[in-house]
Amino acid sequence: MSDLRLAEGILDGLMERNPRFHGKAYLFLLTALHAVLDSLEERRHISGEELADGVRRLALQQYGPMARTVLAHWGINSTEDLGEIVFAMVECGILEKQEKDRVEDFRALFDFEEAFELDYPWGCRF
Repeated sequence: MSDLRLAEGILDGLMERNPRFHGKAYLFLLTALHAVLDSLEERRHISGEELADGVRRLALQQYGPMARTVLAHWGINSTEDLGEIVFAMVECGILEKQEKDRVEDFRALFDFEEAFELDYPWGCRF
């Protein structure tokens, strides 16, 4: 089985278990995770807060003022949703967690309206 087919099978399984999230939500979160890890001087485990901030930064960088809309289209409307995605990937063996890691680590880390609209970094206000 090719790596691509294996990856598609895993992604299909994730979406089947939690159809609320689009496949791109999982891929985007992994991209944000790698961006955060690449920004570190040396690799280490990152917190839910660090990952959520990485998702916020990457979404703003890639989608600008449409970031919140794009994330919402994929089913991501809060930092709690990010936690659900992370722990779904943990259950499937894609990500690993430490004993102290909890889905609650993602609870109310920031408000999406504030982060993506009201505090938009280029001065735009909606």
